[in-house]
Amino acid sequence: MSSTTTTLVSSPTIVPADPSAAVLTLANVLYEKRGAIAYVTVNRPKVLNALNTPTWKDLRTAFEHARDDAAVRGVILTGAGDKAFVAGADISELAHASAIDAERSSSSGQEVLDLVENLGKPVIAAINGFALGGGCETAMACTIRIAVEHAKFGQPEVKLGLLPGGGGTQRLPRLVGKGRALQLILSGEIISAQEAYRIGLVNEVVPAADLIPRAEAILQTIALNAPIAVKLSLEAVNKGLDTSQSEGFALEASYFGLCAGTEDKKEGTSAFLEKRAPQFLGR
Repeated sequence: MSSTTTTLVSSPTIVPADPSAAVLTLANVLYEKRGAIAYVTVNRPKVLNALNTPTWKDLRTAFEHARDDAAVRGVILTGAGDKAFVAGADISELAHASAIDAERSSSSGQEVLDLVENLGKPVIAAINGFALGGGCETAMACTIRIAVEHAKFGQPEVKLGLLPGGGGTQRLPRLVGKGRALQLILSGEIISAQEAYRIGLVNEVVPAADLIPRAEAILQTIALNAPIAVKLSLEAVNKGLDTSQSEGFALEASYFGLCAGTEDKKEGTSAFLEKRAPQFLGR
C-alpha cells in the first residue's frame, strides 16, 4: 500500500448498452478494445494509480465488460504513466475507515480480483512501475505478469498496522512458496523486478519499450488456440489449486472430456492430421 493524501473526485460511470463496444467511459479506469484484446488501464497517475472505492468499482465494470464480450480473447491490465502499475490503496481513504468499513472494503476488493483471476480469458499484468500492496495483489490475480526493469514489488501493509487485504496472504504463498511469502509480508520489504522474477512472482522482465508489445504477443499466441480449451485450462488450474491432487485429477479428466465433445476438438485434430492450421470457432 502506498501513502498518498490526494483523492480524485469520481464522475458518474457511463456504461454503453452494447457489450461489444470498443470503449467504456469510466472515471478512474480507461477501457479500450483493439482487435481481440481489451486494454484496461488504471488512470490515476497523480496518486500513482492508488486504488480507492470508485476505482475498484470501475475495475469491476471494465472486467465484466471484457468477460461478456465474446470478441475479447484476452486482457492487458496496466497503469497510467511510467511510474506505477498500482502503488497500493489510497491511504487517505483507508485512514478514515472503521473496522467494519475495512472488512467490507477487503471483501469487495477480493471479489473484483476473483473476477480477474477467473475471467475465463487470459489477463496479462503489464507492470510498468510500482506494484505495492493492493497493486501487487492485483498483479497476482492476473494470469501472467510481465514487468519492466524498474518495477518494484511488495506487501508493506504491516508498516501501516494492517495486513494484505486483497488476497495477498493467499495468492503470494501459492506463487512463491510459504517461506518467501511470509518474509515479504512480515517484513514489508520492497523488492526489485529481478528479485520478483527470481522467486517466481513475475513471468518475465522486459525493457519498458517492450512491455505492451510483449504482452500483446503472448495474448496473440494464446488466441490461436481453441477458446473453450483455453477457458477450461484456466479453470482447471485455478480450481485444482484449491483441492487435493486427486480431486484435481478428477477435475482435469472431466474438463478433458468436455473439450473432447467440442467442434473445436474435431477441427483441431483434423487440422493436425491434414497438416493445416486449425480454424477454431469456440464451440
